[in-house]
Amino acid sequence: MQSYKRYLPEIGMLLPAIILLLTFVFIPFFLSGYFSFTNEKLMPRPIPTQLLGFRNYERVLTDPEFWESVINTLYFAVWVIPIQLSLSLGSAILLNSKMKAVGFFRSITILPMLTPMTVIVTIWAALLQTPDGMFNGLYQWLTQSQDYVDWLGDPDIAMFSIVLLSAWATFPFQMLIYLAGLQEIPADRYEAASIDGFSSWSKFRYITLPGLRNTNIFVVIITTIGALSLFTQINMLTQGGPNGSTMTIIQYMFVNGFQAQKIGYASSVSVIFFVAVATLGLIQRYLMKNE
Repeated sequence: MQSYKRYLPEIGMLLPAIILLLTFVFIPFFLSGYFSFTNEKLMPRPIPTQLLGFRNYERVLTDPEFWESVINTLYFAVWVIPIQLSLSLGSAILLNSKMKAVGFFRSITILPMLTPMTVIVTIWAALLQTPDGMFNGLYQWLTQSQDYVDWLGDPDIAMFSIVLLSAWATFPFQMLIYLAGLQEIPADRYEAASIDGFSSWSKFRYITLPGLRNTNIFVVIITTIGALSLFTQINMLTQGGPNGSTMTIIQYMFVNGFQAQKIGYASSVSVIFFVAVATLGLIQRYLMKNE
């Protein structure tokens, strides 16, 4: 009894977090797993809920729109991950150096992290506006023509416009992680390399990159998961258009679950998405041989 009372303070501090996790993560997840085998609808209806077995999964895996959303999501991830990581690492290296006006640069780079995504998307919607948005004005000035680009209305470039928006909006989080990793690398390694006549590129290749090995693994995994979970930007700007060119897995799930009110069908999509992301995370960790 005495040993149990010793842990009461720790249990009391963990209890709120456990309750929140159960309420908003574990219970919804298991409900989704159950609903994925039923014909559950969003709104109540006179027909009772029926078990369908794996019929929802069969419909999802044979739906061309679902596979189009998978391709679009992978296209987004393939582009945004290297752009975002390069921007994050480059900014972290600059912040970790003794550059002038580092305080001003730090304020600018942190700004997207302090701004809600909905506000960022609203601002970018104005910048990408056709034909008189700022980006089109810059394009016309550079090309000395009256042509314009339909950034969000052209199926060939709409997703890449979302890539640029997302890379800028979310890179500060990864930048801070890289900055913490850079500060863990002993300064005497760089001093010894300078004495040996190493160039800046050689220092980056043989000291910085090996020193950030575990940091890179963590950042790549969380960035991949974030890229595959793309939703807010799509839902606010294109709703999956034009012609399905920006329809992602989460947007597909939202359309079927909340607009078509097919909760059972959308739940099967969520289970497939969870399994795919968890498997991809494990594969990434294995290939990168995390310590």
